[in-house]
Amino acid sequence: MSETALRDLNTIPGSEKKNESSSKGNITKPYVENANENLEECQKKDSASLVSPQINGTETAKSGVETGNPEVEYIESENLNDLEDVDTSLKTLLAGLESKDWILVCEALNNVRRLSIFHKEAMLDMLEDVISLVVKSLKNPRSAVCKTAIMTSADIFSAYNDHIIDSLDPLLVQLLLKSSQDKRFVCEAAERALVAMTNWVSPVLLLPKLQPCLKNKNPRIRAKASMCFCRSVPRLGVDGIKAYGIDKLIQTAAPQLSDQLPESREAARTLLLELQIVYKKFHDLTPPTVSEHPDTGSWENFCQSKLSPLSAQAVLRVTNIAREGIVLGS
Repeated sequence: MSETALRDLNTIPGSEKKNESSSKGNITKPYVENANENLEECQKKDSASLVSPQINGTETAKSGVETGNPEVEYIESENLNDLEDVDTSLKTLLAGLESKDWILVCEALNNVRRLSIFHKEAMLDMLEDVISLVVKSLKNPRSAVCKTAIMTSADIFSAYNDHIIDSLDPLLVQLLLKSSQDKRFVCEAAERALVAMTNWVSPVLLLPKLQPCLKNKNPRIRAKASMCFCRSVPRLGVDGIKAYGIDKLIQTAAPQLSDQLPESREAARTLLLELQIVYKKFHDLTPPTVSEHPDTGSWENFCQSKLSPLSAQAVLRVTNIAREGIVLGS
């Protein structure tokens, strides 16, 4: 066939599109198939990493995969079973808590919980070392370890009460941090642990530990500490509050009224109303004396005598408004 005939064939209408599309088809199809194969391969790898994470924790820690770990189970305290061999568990406990294998650390933490619930006397002698390693686990970047350590803290508070007071400071700081600036499910667990702390640790011992936290530079930590302080004071009881010192307590609560976060301010308002009620109970029980100034023992004068003018004004505004609201609503 001559060159002219070939040129004529190439210039037939639609032939360019056919050639173009056929050439595109030859190039595109293998590319798409390869892409699909690559995608399927990636999905297989991803699903494999979720189903069977590395037991030593190195690879999954780097990849940030925290969910889908079948090895870790968050067991509520009431669902924990007793240990089969208490002596062996006690002997291996500290080594397990110090392990570099995060799965073993979680198992050891759950054993601490079991010992706290079923055999608390057996672990009492090593409690200080155990709490120190629980604090280490609270700092662990892996959420599974951190949350298990938080649940362990709650069980320790419940079991040992005031026995933990000498080891409380680092534990308290970490729980306040985790309750204020971590993942939601970790944050919620830390809040429950703080509630357990205020329920089980004597307020006379706990309040001095909380006071420095109320001045922390981090406003979220101050807010959580304020809420703990507010929950703990009523546990003193009326006589306990008077013995501890209402003046000390209002001097602690008053600065929180102007704090950055609303949680701090609300906790302070709640506490000041509680203190006002307690103060008035004692004031009403005091026999009246003949005096030119019958209001010298009033709540207003008490606040003004114990606080700066601005702080007293803020406290009286909060307590008077709340009292007026109660009267109007009754």
